Amino acid sequence: MFAERLSHFQTGLAQAGIDVALITDDDNVYYLTGYYDYLHIDFGRPTILVVPKDDQALLITPEIDLNAAKQAARVGRIAPWNDGMGDEWRAELPGAVANAGKIAIEPGHMLPPVRAYVDDLLDADKIASATPILNDMRMIKSPDELQLAQHAGQVATAMMDAGRAAIGDGVAEFEVALATAQAGTRKAAALLAAHYDHGDMSPMTHFLQIMASGDEVVKTHHRASTRVMKRGEPVFLCFCGMTNFHRFKLGFDRSFWIGDAPADQVAVYQVAVASQKAALDALRPGVTAETVHAAYAEVIQNAGYAYPFRCGRATGFSFLEAPQLVTGDTTIIQPGMVLAVDGSVSVPTYRAQVGDSFIITDTGWEPLTHHPKSVEEVII
Repeated sequence: MFAERLSHFQTGLAQAGIDVALITDDDNVYYLTGYYDYLHIDFGRPTILVVPKDDQALLITPEIDLNAAKQAARVGRIAPWNDGMGDEWRAELPGAVANAGKIAIEPGHMLPPVRAYVDDLLDADKIASATPILNDMRMIKSPDELQLAQHAGQVATAMMDAGRAAIGDGVAEFEVALATAQAGTRKAAALLAAHYDHGDMSPMTHFLQIMASGDEVVKTHHRASTRVMKRGEPVFLCFCGMTNFHRFKLGFDRSFWIGDAPADQVAVYQVAVASQKAALDALRPGVTAETVHAAYAEVIQNAGYAYPFRCGRATGFSFLEAPQLVTGDTTIIQPGMVLAVDGSVSVPTYRAQVGDSFIITDTGWEPLTHHPKSVEEVII
């Protein structure tokens, strides 16, 4: 799988007139090689994948991670570097680009110290972008990736069910986060054991739980805190950062109430649900990404609310991939894409959001995440 991806990428480089690519985004390094160093640049240690258009790939990675790289990376050669020794990660780069006329980088993902070095090393007119080639490759998922998406949906659904069950009057938010993490981890572990022969892949969910309750519900990306929830309050749960099964990501969120649902909040919530439905009614192969956003935005604005943020985005081995369901993105929706699609409305005192992930099929879409949305069903 990884050898095929690298070959496909090299073909794209050759067609674009690019001699070598320097890949630094950790998700793209994994996508092309099967190697993921977990910490990546967090501790100041870059990993760089060098991909010539017509030769074997070179992985430059910290020596501290060499054993993991040897086991996982499907590359021709690994060049380990050590802290403070010689030129560290810089040592291999001059030779790697010495005879190249055009070098591709990832402008939006290249680490600042690496970008500074590359800018000193190369003339500006030699630098191109590898991002369009990688975006096109990753847009349509393979059958193996679609299986990962389906299993990620099961993990996400298990987390949402557990979170809902933990919400209640007198319960602290962090208790809900503990329940979702445990449920997601157990579901992921069961799926890994049943379907994958890869003991090195962790089932553990990670990422701080996005959650808000009461007056804090208007904070879109609030994290679970020590706040104690009360009857009559709204609660928001989002798994857009936590749904990460076998490194495949999805989007998934719901709004709830404890015991009672105030009529003014219900009215806002129903518009949010209707806006997602409008987006899904428009979502199918052959339409543009911005068309889906327009259908969603029209419902929200016609109800008298402010123009909304993007309706959704593609997901996969990254939280954000191409295309995005937003004004200006004219990408044609195609079978094999995986998209997170939201419905959302915000007012000064309340915010409602419902979101799910979908596989685009030949005739429409297939849901990956599952949880009720009717008002009656989201009152706990």
